[in-house]
Amino acid sequence: MQLDLVSYLREGPRLAIVGATNDSTKFGNIILRDMVSKGYEVVPINPRAKTVNEITAYPDLSSAARDHELGLVVYVIPPKLTLQSLQEAHALGLNKVWVQPGAGNPDVRQYLEENEFEYLMDACVMVETR
Repeated sequence: MQLDLVSYLREGPRLAIVGATNDSTKFGNIILRDMVSKGYEVVPINPRAKTVNEITAYPDLSSAARDHELGLVVYVIPPKLTLQSLQEAHALGLNKVWVQPGAGNPDVRQYLEENEFEYLMDACVMVETR
């Protein structure tokens, strides 16, 4: 089910960014920096980093959810990995997700629909929060 996540973002939910990275040339870092600069609290998800831009990172959503109440999961990873992480999100009850351009495909959309996620796909979170 498509959700007006742009309106939801005005409420200031804590964001988990799956695919956050320390590589400043990648969207996982560009989006993290942009959302922090706009005042959002972000939780980086990266299985190979202890921190991203000096923010404590978590290897997966389950680990992050133990320490934080997550309002929105933003995906910035390849579709195959997005699909795997969506299964974890679903099990955790994290049903509000934003799938960045390039992070989704028809299989991801089908999974989102079949599992009644509230989602936005193929729109850039940085553009929509200007």
